[in-house]
Amino acid sequence: MSQPYPGPPGYHPAPYRMPPPVRTYKSLHRITVVFGVLVVLTTIVTLIQATLMWRSYDDVKRFVYGLLSEDEFDRAMQSIAGSGPLLNLVGLLFLGTGILFLVWLWQARENTEVFTPPTAVTYQNGQRLGSGAHRLDQGWVIGSWICPLVQFWFPLQVVEDVVRASAPAEARSGRLRALLLGWWASWTAFWVIIVGGGGIAGLSILVWIVRVVDRAEAANENSDYLDLYDLQDFMVRLALAVNVGFTVAAVMLAVAGATIVLLMFRTNAWQEERMSPQSSEPPAGPPQYVPRPAFPSYTQPSPWQR
Repeated sequence: MSQPYPGPPGYHPAPYRMPPPVRTYKSLHRITVVFGVLVVLTTIVTLIQATLMWRSYDDVKRFVYGLLSEDEFDRAMQSIAGSGPLLNLVGLLFLGTGILFLVWLWQARENTEVFTPPTAVTYQNGQRLGSGAHRLDQGWVIGSWICPLVQFWFPLQVVEDVVRASAPAEARSGRLRALLLGWWASWTAFWVIIVGGGGIAGLSILVWIVRVVDRAEAANENSDYLDLYDLQDFMVRLALAVNVGFTVAAVMLAVAGATIVLLMFRTNAWQEERMSPQSSEPPAGPPQYVPRPAFPSYTQPSPWQR
């Protein structure tokens, strides 16, 4: 069985590399509109919940100090149970807005690769950061939000790279970066208050329960009066701190929602402009690949020609 001639000594054909997939532009206007509606609904429901918490603050104080009548206590329990569907609605709205934002961010990243083909590799201090105009690979569009520690700055880098790759050169100014930092600061503050403050509040309630049990046992052993006034004051202050924290978090959520919706609409407009035929900065289009030259053929001279 004949084998192809491997070529002259020292010849090593270049390895074949599969070209990256060619991206196609997709308009994100509808996704952004639906996302904006969900952000508005989420903000409104969160502010309503904060208002209800402040309206029930006096009843909470009276409940802690044992000043509620039996009817008032029943109404308070019904009010607490009735807030469950509202909190469930907030959770569903958060889930919907989060999924829709990731869909937008993923497609917006792919749109930028229509303008800036991912043929160039970005390096910093000798280390590979990403391809094209992005410092991180596309998988970080989702992974940056759930990976511990890096979730405090990787999502900002992903969004910033998408916005800057979409914006024209004259729009890449300090004002744009201030808008990005304002969004990220308010969003981070919201989650720090909700997660960190909620954890501290839950731990404080457990400590309060332990202290009440200890004092009750000590009072039974000594046949003494159970004094809970300072513990009651502690619970009232805790309820006030929860109300203040949730209100500040709701304001931070409103700021973060307004800024990210503005950034999304601006990014969509910039991408539409770069795709329009009248654009002064036309998209670069998908990268062009030059096919490999055909493998050179070498013929062995026949013995009769020698």
